[in-house]
Amino acid sequence: MPKETAVYTHGHHESVLRSHTWRTAANSAAYLLGSLKPHMRILDIGCGPGTITADLAALVPDGHVTGVDHAPGILDQARATAAERGLDNVDFTVADVHALDYPDDSFCVVHAHQVLQHVGDPVQALREMRRVCKPGGVIAARDSDYSAMTWYPQSQGMDDWLDLYLRVARANGGEPDAGRRLKSWALQAGFTDITATSATWCFATAEERAWWSGLWADRTTASAYADRAVAGGHATAEQLTAVSEAWREWGRQEDAWFSVLHGEILCRK
Repeated sequence: MPKETAVYTHGHHESVLRSHTWRTAANSAAYLLGSLKPHMRILDIGCGPGTITADLAALVPDGHVTGVDHAPGILDQARATAAERGLDNVDFTVADVHALDYPDDSFCVVHAHQVLQHVGDPVQALREMRRVCKPGGVIAARDSDYSAMTWYPQSQGMDDWLDLYLRVARANGGEPDAGRRLKSWALQAGFTDITATSATWCFATAEERAWWSGLWADRTTASAYADRAVAGGHATAEQLTAVSEAWREWGRQEDAWFSVLHGEILCRK
């Protein structure tokens, strides 16, 4: 069975985790919450630092949540997140979504947030998610769509950021415009009962602008993404510095606004 071939573009630098630890079930998985019942067993793929995983565990008090990630190092933080919240119905382990180490029909819900954009074969990933889901269960995936992100005021430096990110992510084997492709990938994976929706994050207040622009400014110069941009010949250190400053300049504008579009799918097995 195929194994992971893509490289995770972002890595787990503090500037990345600043965003990932902000995510909750409410702001990142609202489309799924109406399908949850207290007794369910959930597999949360690409759990990262575990904030969404912990929320899901709290929502299924009579059930159990298993969080898995391809990067072993982040799981200690996920375990700490669950422990801080006093959750005893959650565990974490390493896994590759292309070849999950679980029997068929193991989980009531299989969930992946911002994962399929980073994997080498998203259709195979969805097939595996379907395989380990119980009949009648739900497979849920949500991914951002970088080319559909929009902002104001316009800025050449911000345009340069988007062009650079698209090139780096694709060179790493991922698809940064995954949101628009989720329904297509699900159909290719054999699903017939698919509910496709979309939702956004919006950053517009002074606090939101400072947070969003700051984490991307730092990510552009200090994260694994920055290292891969330079190592792959996509940008020089000087160009990254210019993009980083464009982010900070955008964030200082009183009328600045940024919207992140996400595609979402709920698939019944």
